[in-house]
Amino acid sequence: MIRGLVTILIVAAVSVGIAFVVGCESDAQTGAGIGALAGAGIGQLAGGDTESTLIGAAVGGGAGYMIGSEQDKKKAAAEREQLRQEMNIVTVNITNSNGSISQVRLTKQGVGYVGPRGEYYDHLPTGEELRPIYGF
Repeated sequence: MIRGLVTILIVAAVSVGIAFVVGCESDAQTGAGIGALAGAGIGQLAGGDTESTLIGAAVGGGAGYMIGSEQDKKKAAAEREQLRQEMNIVTVNITNSNGSISQVRLTKQGVGYVGPRGEYYDHLPTGEELRPIYGF
């Protein structure tokens, strides 16, 4: 009787855990859910009672949250760096002799700009200035 009840509780916990993990928006939330599920399973196997299962779930959830939180921090730092790089890029349109437009991406560096071929400009060059190099 008690063994059947424990099995039902474990199935219910796993079901709720899966529903929780599916709705997670961050790695920290996902890590907490997966860690809690794994911890509950390990706790049940190790202790064989409800207390062990709950302790395992709590420890696993905490550990999973910490690991997921670190992953969230790394992702946020990478996104900030990418945004910082994108903010330093300027696109200058060059009107070619046939009326078509060529785009030249310049990277802001200090007070000047660096072109795709590594040339340095002490100011933001115009399309007319860039046409001899990148246009036709």
